[in-house]
Amino acid sequence: MSDSPNPHQKLSPILGLPVDDEPASQPTAASTPEPSLQLSVIIPARNEEQNLAACLASLLAQSDEFFHLGRDWEIIVIDDASTDRTRAIALELAAAHPGLTVLDAPTLELNDRQRAFTGKTQACWLGAQHSQGRWLLFTDADTQHEPGDLTRSMHEAERHHVALLSYSPRQIVTGIMQRALMPVIFSELATAYPPAQVNDPARRNAAANGQFLLVDRAIYFAVGGHRAVGRSVLEDVDLAWNIKRAAPRNQGRGIRLRYAPDALSTRMYAGVGDMLEGWTKNLALLFPNALALAAARLIDFVLLLLPVLLYLMPNLVLWQRTAILLLWTRVVIRVYQRAARSNFGIADCALSVLGLPIFIVLLVRSWMSHKLFHQVTWKGRGYRTGR
Repeated sequence: MSDSPNPHQKLSPILGLPVDDEPASQPTAASTPEPSLQLSVIIPARNEEQNLAACLASLLAQSDEFFHLGRDWEIIVIDDASTDRTRAIALELAAAHPGLTVLDAPTLELNDRQRAFTGKTQACWLGAQHSQGRWLLFTDADTQHEPGDLTRSMHEAERHHVALLSYSPRQIVTGIMQRALMPVIFSELATAYPPAQVNDPARRNAAANGQFLLVDRAIYFAVGGHRAVGRSVLEDVDLAWNIKRAAPRNQGRGIRLRYAPDALSTRMYAGVGDMLEGWTKNLALLFPNALALAAARLIDFVLLLLPVLLYLMPNLVLWQRTAILLLWTRVVIRVYQRAARSNFGIADCALSVLGLPIFIVLLVRSWMSHKLFHQVTWKGRGYRTGR
């Protein structure tokens, strides 16, 4: 049996498992002008009035005499039918900063038989078609960029000879539930998508973080860009997979993913409701064996409760008590070591024990949404995710 994927069956980046969220049609070659700028920063934005100004400020501050906005690079904000002040904020800043452009995304087709895009993929594709940069940076409106991260990222991509460079930002979390849950999820992501394997051209694993996707323009359009993954609600990983699969045709230029607190930070979710909705949308796609993973983490959580037996069963002899404590200690060490992969602080990793049951419930909920109900919701829109 050949190791190469069937070109007619879309495969998950993890273990090559098939997934059922095919695009409505195959991409056609896009007719785009030759790049006249070094970089185009493309920001899809829907109801981001709380985040957009800070994001744009962190980008605008990077314009200087050597890397001048409007001469060397541009920013394109695509308003995706926002009902708050997102568009107004973008227009106010665009009026004061030549090189910052605001576009309006067309009305999104939500009829599943005709739908070719999600809101985000449509906005990204529109921005790419209007861009003039040799490099395209897709970044979310809830990110804040460190000084110089734009030029450094382009140099890094060229130094490592990759077509796609993706950064995982420093995560800003607030509240007990976010601090408990987010380290659990990011530790599992680090386990399922080890950067060393993702970055290895010989390995099938592919991953990217949509909060920072720097892509070579020519290769982006050659693989169909966001149009090719238009129906996907996990478009960042699917785009990375397309680019990694095409690397042999592009002088071996594949993908690079790394944790980059030096480049940017983000607060992914404003509240608990957004967080639960967002991970319900993504977890079953990120972890194809979601139920098996839920069962494994349930066992971990039950084993963490072993000391309760010492109180419920006072007649246990010394060797039994010792065995229970040794087993519990081993489980605690293993759980903490796994949580430490998340790149969160010590206190948040310790709190992640409380996040385990929430993670288990979300895995099951996400699996049901994708496999039983074939429907997920994000930012006020419902999307069919399978057949």
